[in-house]
Amino acid sequence: MDGKTELAGLVGWPVSHSRSPLMHQYWCKKYNVNAAYVPLAVKPGQVEMALRGLAASGFKGVNVTIPHKEAAYTICDELTPTALRAGAANTLKFVNGRIIGDCTDGTGFCENVLAHGGSIEGTVIILGAGGAARAIIAALLDKGCKVLIANRSVDRAKALVKALKGGDVIGWDEWPARLSEANLLINGTSLGMHGAPSLDWQKAMALAPAHLCVADIVYTPRETPFIKAAQEKGLKTVDGLGMLIYQAIEGFHLWFGVKPELDDELIERLNADLNKQSDH
Repeated sequence: MDGKTELAGLVGWPVSHSRSPLMHQYWCKKYNVNAAYVPLAVKPGQVEMALRGLAASGFKGVNVTIPHKEAAYTICDELTPTALRAGAANTLKFVNGRIIGDCTDGTGFCENVLAHGGSIEGTVIILGAGGAARAIIAALLDKGCKVLIANRSVDRAKALVKALKGGDVIGWDEWPARLSEANLLINGTSLGMHGAPSLDWQKAMALAPAHLCVADIVYTPRETPFIKAAQEKGLKTVDGLGMLIYQAIEGFHLWFGVKPELDDELIERLNADLNKQSDH
C-alpha cells in the first residue's frame, strides 16, 4: 500500500466469515490494481457514522452485509433504479462524500444462472420472500419473467408482491405441483444450509420436468440437499457460490473500473477456504 492505494471494504457485524476479501484481493493482484479491500466490523447503531466517515476518508465504496443492509438503504443519498426496485443496497459507491447505493445480488444471481447454461425467461418459481429473494425477484421481473413466490408466510409473500408490483403468490405446499410450468426453480431460503433444516427435496423433484434448471443461493455446503436432489433427477443445477462471485464482480468494476473474469483459480481458492471453515 502507498499514498495512491484505493480503498474499498465490507461493512457488517461480524465480517470474519466473509469470503469477499479473498476475492477482491485476488483480483487486485491478478489485474495489477493498486487497491485494498478491508473487512470492517461495525456494531449495530454505528452504521451511518461509519459510512459517512469512510466516504469522507476517501474510500471508493463498500459492500454491506448482515445486519446492516436495511440501514444502509435508508442512509444512502442516492439509490440506483435497481436498488429502489429491490428495496436493498448491498454495494455502495462514494462520490464527493455522497453515498450512492446499488443492489448487485439480483444481477449476480442472473449472471450465475446464465454462466451455467440456464435461462432467465418464462416462468420461475422461487422459494422464500426474504431480502435475498426480494433482490432476485426484482431482477427477474425486470427481465420479463413470470415469478411464482412460495413462502411459509403467505402474508409476507403477498406484501412482497405488492411492494415489487409484480409476481404471484402460490401456496408452500403447492409449488411442487407447479414445476411443470417452470424453466427455473430457486431456493431463496436458508433451508439446507449448514445447521438449517431441510425438506424432502427428492419427493418434490420427482415432479420436475427434464428441462428445469435448479438454483440455490446457499453455498455452504456447495452441494446442498436441494442441489443434490436435482442432480439425482438429472436436472441442470446452479449452486450459490457463483452468485457471490458475480455480485462481487459488479462491485469491483464499480469501484476500480476493472471488470474481473471468473476463473478456475479463484474457484479453487474459495473451495479451499470453504472446506477449511467447515472442518472447524
